[in-house]
Amino acid sequence: MKFTLSWLKDHLETEASLEEIVEKLTMIGLEVEGVDDPAERLAPFSVARILEAGPHPDADKLKLCKVEALVGGKRDVLQVVCGAPNAKTGLLGIFAPPGATIPANGMVLKPTKIRGVESNGMMCSERELELSDEHSGIIELEGEFEIGTPAADVLGQNDPVIEIAITPNRPDCLGVYGVARDLAAAGLGTLKTPEAPRIEGAFESPVKIEIDAPEACPHFTGRMVRGVKNGASPAWMQKRLGAIGLRPINALVDITNYISYDRGRPLHVYDAAKLTGNIRARLGQGETFLALDGKEYEAGTAMCVIADDKAVLGFGGIMGGEHSGSTEETTDVFIESAYFDPMRTASTGRKTGINSDARYRFERGVDPAFVEEGCDLAAKMIVEICGGEVSKLESAGAPATEEKTITFNPARVERLTGLKLEEAEIKTILEKLGFKVAGAASTLSVAVPSWRPDIFGEADLVEEVVRIHGLNEVRSQALPRRFDVAPAVLTIGQKRTRQARRALAARGLVEAVTWSFIPKEQALIFGGGAKALELANPISSEMSDMRPSLLPGLIAAAGRNLARGLGAAALFEVGQHYEGEAPSDQKRVAAGIRQGTMKPAGGGRHWQGGAGKVDVFDAKADALALLEALGAPAANLQVFAEAPLWYHPGRSGELRLGPKNVIARFGELHPRVLDKMDVAGPIVGFEVFLDAIPQPKAKPTKTKPALALSDLQPLTRDFAFVVDRGVSADSLIKAARGAEKALITEVTLFDVFEGGNLGEEKKSLAIEVTLQPKDKTLTDEEIEAVSARIIASVEKATGGALRG
Repeated sequence: MKFTLSWLKDHLETEASLEEIVEKLTMIGLEVEGVDDPAERLAPFSVARILEAGPHPDADKLKLCKVEALVGGKRDVLQVVCGAPNAKTGLLGIFAPPGATIPANGMVLKPTKIRGVESNGMMCSERELELSDEHSGIIELEGEFEIGTPAADVLGQNDPVIEIAITPNRPDCLGVYGVARDLAAAGLGTLKTPEAPRIEGAFESPVKIEIDAPEACPHFTGRMVRGVKNGASPAWMQKRLGAIGLRPINALVDITNYISYDRGRPLHVYDAAKLTGNIRARLGQGETFLALDGKEYEAGTAMCVIADDKAVLGFGGIMGGEHSGSTEETTDVFIESAYFDPMRTASTGRKTGINSDARYRFERGVDPAFVEEGCDLAAKMIVEICGGEVSKLESAGAPATEEKTITFNPARVERLTGLKLEEAEIKTILEKLGFKVAGAASTLSVAVPSWRPDIFGEADLVEEVVRIHGLNEVRSQALPRRFDVAPAVLTIGQKRTRQARRALAARGLVEAVTWSFIPKEQALIFGGGAKALELANPISSEMSDMRPSLLPGLIAAAGRNLARGLGAAALFEVGQHYEGEAPSDQKRVAAGIRQGTMKPAGGGRHWQGGAGKVDVFDAKADALALLEALGAPAANLQVFAEAPLWYHPGRSGELRLGPKNVIARFGELHPRVLDKMDVAGPIVGFEVFLDAIPQPKAKPTKTKPALALSDLQPLTRDFAFVVDRGVSADSLIKAARGAEKALITEVTLFDVFEGGNLGEEKKSLAIEVTLQPKDKTLTDEEIEAVSARIIASVEKATGGALRG
């Protein structure tokens, strides 16, 4: 929100300086984002007179001038070389002394020689001072001014522009009058309350108003002004609009823009000659129209439009149409002043992408009680500037005002803020802000003004009182200290999310953060694509659906890496995926992929030999490692070869806790999926469902157990067992691990051999068992005893025998 200082003083009688106003605005919650004071830029420049202008001795197009100017606080006559064709004896203009910086190009002036003749300073054009694009000659002042008069004063550039940040709950301050009201309440002056114009009207308007959609436009008023002469708006209005960044168009349009910023009341004017029949507010029917921004829009069935008997004229509260807009040929004009539903206005603006000053105000909530007064104010200004005759008021619907009265106890101010204020001061502040206060003592009845849609209860009134009194008066108060152990602040879900990130990063995967939206084609591949998960207003056509899995985003990221020459990738993400529109269908998942030769980090022997391309076992290892890090009962998990269709059949599986509770999925991604996503394989992936992991059992104490680490050297023993071909390595490993739980810390498979003298029905599985002594070094007899128990346990569980 921008306005000039003189504009503010139209509504605020004050002797406060610019610095005081800026400070007070910030203190009452209207944060000042910047102040542009043109007088500061023009400070070095002042009025000077050319005493004599003669030809340059060595240049036909240059003139040698003697200039009387104020330099260093003293009058002096300087020699200046000037190339302006209008430089002449007696001309009164603007002089830039040596050392001044030219605003247009940043050039710092210094005494110099031009074609062999010394020149000191320069006479300035409007473009050089950034006043306009005029550069055909130097500024030629009309009238008489004292030599040395500041340029800002004679050029009318002494009106600072203030820009403030308006929070969404303060639509009343989207007009200069509302800002002045807050400053007056804060003691910085007296509010000049403008009288609402009373216009009877000289004739009945031939254009009538109808409302077909009161839920979208509850109140609609208008007046016709005939016999207007549209042209340029007055200089003072153009100057103010230009100062805040608005381009003056013509008097009729400039008046509506001015009232929008002056009183926070958006308006629109129609060329009455271009209207057919009556004007009505209704919902769209799929029509298209050309808007004032030169773009064509379609009016949906949920959008409020203004239309005549022939076509749509524009979006209500957002933007009018090109066809019915006013031009310099306009002689009869119809003024629209209405109240539009904020939610519908915001929805229409987002769907169409239109960002206008009217939308900005209507979607935040303009004053619903200022509809008719706004129409009268516009009619009055049009007649004053453009002439014409005003019709009687046309009105449909009723003001959408809601009478809100709050029972307020002044003691709440001290209770909520610590400030002890007198009841009289509290009343005065509220009344100056426009609230009507009745009652006394502990029960005040406070009527909320129509322009404050953000006030609902006592706490809001306390906020109003304190911000006007001074938020700097509120002292910080430390919370009472607790000396017991602080309770946990993270939920199980939050802890698991953090643990998952650490565990996967420790396994060499790099975290990626991908979009929650994916193309519909990818959603269909990964079991999604439901209508309920389509986005109503996607940010692009390639991001139309909520993701049913984290894998598409990771695969696409790996594909982008591959396109840039990175042939292997190991990525993971912890986030949400969406199986439906119900809250319970939003699941927290940790997913990861490995591509090419990006196998898990780590040394040691492996039953597959040297590292090749990634396979299903790498994905399974990642999933199991993550589950163990999260405290899942990994030993009780069952493997089922029933992974979804985006995994390769026979090279994938699910980890379940029981027959139905799927904890994780893993496997090689189907080549068909990779072909559709145009990514080279092989790629393996896994998905761990964090919400499906059982909650940890409550411990009898929160004290952590003592850290048990052995200082004795671990030792390993290798065993090779001949088993039937159908025996799984997992069952053999479990049997070996259960033989001596106190000593055996790890069992890994490092070799698989089939064929040879074993025959077709047998195979050899070689495992490495790690023994970790706790109390003392193991003797050979103790090691042999453990080995015997391992052999016996494996033979009992698998029927295998130790290979000779």
